[in-house]
Amino acid sequence: MPDRRAGGPAPAERLVDEFALVDELIDGDAEAWDLAGEIPVEVLRTAGRRGLLSAQVARELGGLGLSSRENGELTAYAGSVCSSFRSVMTSQGMAAWTIQRLANPDQSAALLPELVSGRLAAVGFSETGAGSDVTAMTTKIEVSGDSVVVSGHKVWVTGAHYADLLIVFGQCEGGAAVVVVPASAPGVHVERVADPLGCRAAGHANVRLDSVRLPLGSLLGSPGMPLPLLVTTALAYGRISVAWGCVGILRACRSVSARHAASRIQFGKPLHEHQLVAGHLAELYVSEQIAAQACAHASECWDAGSLDLVMATVLAKHVSAGHAARGAATAVQVLASAGARDGHVVARAYRDAKLMEIIEGSNEICQLILAQHAVAAAP
Repeated sequence: MPDRRAGGPAPAERLVDEFALVDELIDGDAEAWDLAGEIPVEVLRTAGRRGLLSAQVARELGGLGLSSRENGELTAYAGSVCSSFRSVMTSQGMAAWTIQRLANPDQSAALLPELVSGRLAAVGFSETGAGSDVTAMTTKIEVSGDSVVVSGHKVWVTGAHYADLLIVFGQCEGGAAVVVVPASAPGVHVERVADPLGCRAAGHANVRLDSVRLPLGSLLGSPGMPLPLLVTTALAYGRISVAWGCVGILRACRSVSARHAASRIQFGKPLHEHQLVAGHLAELYVSEQIAAQACAHASECWDAGSLDLVMATVLAKHVSAGHAARGAATAVQVLASAGARDGHVVARAYRDAKLMEIIEGSNEICQLILAQHAVAAAP
């Protein structure tokens, strides 16, 4: 098992078995999955049973018990191989984290083992008129005797196409609530997002909930809690996971660009000896290092329980997504026609990274949050 002793190997060095499992499960199929828009569901269930999809769940509950820093390196590695697979990791991790934070002990004891035994979960909070503006959310969660009734329409729910369970956020009793909805429950309708720009095999779907009646015990925590607080609970995990995934995108782009520039001969010398191309390679390396350092800091804040966690996470997501989008464009430029083929690693990165600038808080929302922090922190 990985050595997690203080002063032991670096996180990436401790995760050799987990990295090997990622390679075993994906097995060179990332391009085919991207072109087909589908990951075989048994691959995802196996990943769940082996702990990859909820890696921070405690060992006593069947998880890998990884720290945020370790899980970040695992997420980056998966992101370097297949962003769609990594997106499902993020989705399931968000579901597990939401349960860990909001569920009572009995609920946690029942639900978390399910997430590490092959059942798949997705988190729904975005709506047509309520993305970053969570106060505009219209999904209703109503307590009715010993039941809870859920009505609403969620959009772009990552992993919902594969999910057995949906963690749904909505308005409830003057505040908000979160409810666990079986995807097979009467009144649940899941419809794939047609031809998504990025992470095409991540199972993005829209979910309609038509008066879905569930046992009262399906509510996580209490009804009437502040909605922004509840959404931030899930987003904190989602943002740091996406950020680490972007580090993976940058690592893949830097690696394939460097190999291509070393082997491609133009005007009698390798491409990397041309100064303008060398500049591209240098910028890719710089972007990877900046994103990795921002993510490492955010994960260290997470593991230490630091009050700086929220801003560190927003910063990591904003920095990593921006660098990934620019870095992927640079990689396409370096490879030129060699990478301008649908499904190629840099073509996938180009599309996938752009989506990362939108999800879990767009670039603009991140900038607003960071600007408000800068003003508040001014002497």
